[in-house]
Amino acid sequence: MLTDLIITNFAIIDRLHVTFGSGFNILTGETGAGKSIIIDAVGLLLGDRARPDLIRTGEETATVEALLDISHQSGLRRELAEAGFEEGDEMVIKRVVSRSGKNRIYLNGSLATLAQLQGWAGRLMNIYGQHEHQSLQRPDTHLFLLDRFAGLEEVLETYRRHYREARQLTERLKQLEEAERERQQRLDLLTYQSREIAESALRSGEDEELTAERLRLQNVERLAAAARGGYDILYGEEGAVNERVEAVAAGLEGVAAVEPLLGQLAETTRSSLYALEDVAMQLRDYAGRLAFEPGRQNEVEERLALLARLKRKYAPTLEGIIEYQSSIDREIEDLSDLDAARTGVRKKLEEVRAKLVESGTVLSRLRREGGGELCRRVEAELKDLAMPRARFEVRLTPLSEPGSRGLEQGEFFLAPNPGEEPKPLARIASGGELSRIMLALKRAAPEGDTVSTLIFDEVDAGIGGVAATAVGEKLRDVASGRQVLCITHLPQVAAFADRHYRVEKREEDGRTITALTLLSGEERTREMARMLGGARVTERTLEHARELIDLSGRTIAQGEIP
Repeated sequence: MLTDLIITNFAIIDRLHVTFGSGFNILTGETGAGKSIIIDAVGLLLGDRARPDLIRTGEETATVEALLDISHQSGLRRELAEAGFEEGDEMVIKRVVSRSGKNRIYLNGSLATLAQLQGWAGRLMNIYGQHEHQSLQRPDTHLFLLDRFAGLEEVLETYRRHYREARQLTERLKQLEEAERERQQRLDLLTYQSREIAESALRSGEDEELTAERLRLQNVERLAAAARGGYDILYGEEGAVNERVEAVAAGLEGVAAVEPLLGQLAETTRSSLYALEDVAMQLRDYAGRLAFEPGRQNEVEERLALLARLKRKYAPTLEGIIEYQSSIDREIEDLSDLDAARTGVRKKLEEVRAKLVESGTVLSRLRREGGGELCRRVEAELKDLAMPRARFEVRLTPLSEPGSRGLEQGEFFLAPNPGEEPKPLARIASGGELSRIMLALKRAAPEGDTVSTLIFDEVDAGIGGVAATAVGEKLRDVASGRQVLCITHLPQVAAFADRHYRVEKREEDGRTITALTLLSGEERTREMARMLGGARVTERTLEHARELIDLSGRTIAQGEIP
C-alpha cells in the first residue's frame, strides 16, 4: 500500500508531501490543476522514462519518493533481502531526474536498476487509464487473471511440474543426442590412444633402466678396458698381484709356528688373496660379456624416444600414462552404454509428456468454463458502468507446443458497442474504457491479481448520473480489500471516498505551484458543490452535495496534508 508520496521540483510542483490511507482515496480539482502531474509522478516510480522536461523550471533535478507498506508481501521482502537491499516492512522508492542525464533510482536507500524498479514496483501499484503501466494492455497478464479467478492455481502447478520435468528430460535427451554425434569421434580418439599405450607395453621404471643401459652402451670400450686391465694386474699377467700376495701368505705361514701373530696375518692375507681372486674372475667374466652392439644402442634410443613422446602426449611419468589408459578404458565402456541411456530418457520423456498433455487438457477445460463465467460477470458489471451492450470475451488459442502456462495462450477481447467486432484490449484506445473494464474485472474477479494499490484515471470519462453512482459504489467495494486512488470529475463518484483530496493550482511569488489538500467537513461539501455546479457555488448546490455525501454513507478522514 502507498502510504506517502513526496514530489519535489517536478513540473509545476515545488514540493508536495501527501499521506494516503487505505481504502478509497479520491483526488478532485479544476481542469489543469495538476492531477495528471501526480499520475505522471507515480508513473516515474513504476519505471516511466525519465525526461529532463519533467524538471521544474530553474531547477537541476526533480525527485519523486514513495513509501509503501509491504508487511504482507513476504515474498517481495525475501527477494529484496536476497538482492542485497535492506529488509523490512516498508519499501522506499526514490527516483531522481537530472538535467545532466545522471538519473538515479534508489530502493531502500541503495542504488537500483530500472529493471528491478519495474519488476518490484509493478507488483505493488498499477495505473488504470491511458497509461503505459496499464496491465490490461499486456496480454501475458490475462491468463494469470483468469487462472486466479477460476481458482486454478493447484491445477496449474500440477501442469507446470510436468512441464518442468519434460523440459529437463528434453534437455538431457538433447545432451545425449549431441553426445551421440560426438561419440564416434570420441570413441575413435580414445580407442587409438588406448591401443597406442597398450602396444607400447609399458613397465613402471622402464625409462630409468633404459637410461642406465644407454649410458653403459655409450662407454662400452672404457668399461672393457678397465675390466681387462684389472684382471691382468690382479691375476692374468706374469708377476700379477695374486702371485705376489700368494708368496706373502706362504712366507708368513712358514714362520707362523715361531710367531703366532704372523700366523694370524697370514690367514688375513690368504683371505684377501681369495677376495682378489674373486674380483679378478668377475672382471674377466664382465669383460667377456661386454661387446659393442650398435643395433642394441639404436633400440634403446628408439625406445627412450617413444617413451618421451608418450609422456608429452599423456602424462609426465610412465605411471601417469598407465593410469590414464585405465581412465580412458572406463570412458570407452561408458560411451558404449550411451544408447541404453538415451533409450531410457526417451521412454521417461514419453511418459511425462503424456502426463503433461493430460493435465494440460484438464487445465484447458477448466479455463474454458472459468472464462465463460468471467465473461458473464464482467458484462454484468459493465452494464452498470455505462457500457450496457459491451461484449467481453476470453479467447484461448492453442499453442503449437505446450507452454509454461498451459496448452494455450489467453487474451481478453472487447466490443464496446453493438455491431463492432471484438478487439484485443491491447488495442482499446480509450483510457476511460480501460479503467471501467479493469474496475469491472476487479469486481468480477477481486482475487485476480496481487497488486495492493490501484490507481484509476479517467474511469468516469463519458458517463454520469446513475452510471457514475455505480462507478463510485464499485470503487468503494473494490477498495474494501485494497487501496484505491482515483482521479474523478464526478461528485457521484467522489461521494463514496474514504479520503477526499483537492488538487489546486495557485501562484506564489510569481511562480505557479500545485498543492494537495485533504478535505473534511464543510471544505469537502464545498468541493462537491463546485463539482456539481461549477465555479458558482449556491446554497442549492451545497444542499445537493450534502445529500450525495449522506446517501453514500461515507465518513471522511480529518486533517490537512503536511
